[in-house]
Amino acid sequence: MGSSRYALTSACLFVAMSASAGGATPWCTVPVAQARAILATKPFDLPPADAAPHALANVHTGGMPHRGRWDEVHSAMRDLWLMQEAALAWRAGAGQPQYDMAVRLLVAWVETYQPTLDPIDETSFDMLIDTFAIIRDRLAPADRIRIADRLDKWGWAYVNSIARLALPDHSIWINNWQSHRIKLITMLAAATEDKRLFGEARRLFRLQIAANIHPDGETLDFAVRDALHYVVYDLEPLLRAALAARTFAGEDWYRWETADHASLAGAVTWLTPYAAGQATHEEFVHSQVDFDAERAAAGVKGYKGPFDVQDAASLYWLAARFDPALEPLARSLGSVPDYLAMCGN
Repeated sequence: MGSSRYALTSACLFVAMSASAGGATPWCTVPVAQARAILATKPFDLPPADAAPHALANVHTGGMPHRGRWDEVHSAMRDLWLMQEAALAWRAGAGQPQYDMAVRLLVAWVETYQPTLDPIDETSFDMLIDTFAIIRDRLAPADRIRIADRLDKWGWAYVNSIARLALPDHSIWINNWQSHRIKLITMLAAATEDKRLFGEARRLFRLQIAANIHPDGETLDFAVRDALHYVVYDLEPLLRAALAARTFAGEDWYRWETADHASLAGAVTWLTPYAAGQATHEEFVHSQVDFDAERAAAGVKGYKGPFDVQDAASLYWLAARFDPALEPLARSLGSVPDYLAMCGN
């Protein structure tokens, strides 16, 4: 990111922790003063607020770089990161231009994008959900209702697809794909304040813990892919779901246990020796998925060689929100993600 810094203003600070007229739960739990202090020392280099959005009607994030639409899609989806960064900066007092940018990008994507219910393609839309939740109370009522309706329908479409299509012997309904579905459903429920949808998210989260995490903490994805990369990819979305659940309803999903004591906390504990460098693992050596070998042969980062512990940085920053004893490990792996440092939801 560049070296320019936004001048702080006080005009927008009043909204940061306020509830809406309907008593909305504040999405961001980091105090405004703390977010403002972070912004004062953080370099931002966002494009101008009138920069054109790159919203697409559909996205597919898989495949290989420079093949098909890969480059176009990944370039366009940078808008999701930009809108989140702009919303965070505005919340911390960076001014109206950042709010304008967040709104422009959010509206363009909400009006253009047609959900496919592919959780791997859509997992990055957590940044769009964040953006809406952060600026929700400042939006014009008609815009807030319209966007919330679209997002709420998206969450229910995921729930209905699980009920209609899930098969007990098909791994995508219990592996990391399901973790990403649950993340999106939970965040959508919290951001739109749909308590009934949140109840479905809770039910699905508990089913996923039972189906995916063994009592000793090992995950299904590790058994199938022989890769810690996919353990991270499985647990990180569940941690985001747990954080949204705590913010919205005060519930502790992190430590919730099945009858045989499987839990998200236990899975994080299982991974910790690898993340801390106390144990090592060669990635994908015995993967049961042929495409992993193809990506390794193509030189795609992370599909060959030892596990890169830095890949677990965001996971441990999330886990540290539930277990502060993990924060030193998180700091050793990488910097705190902006949405956690400045929002902490």
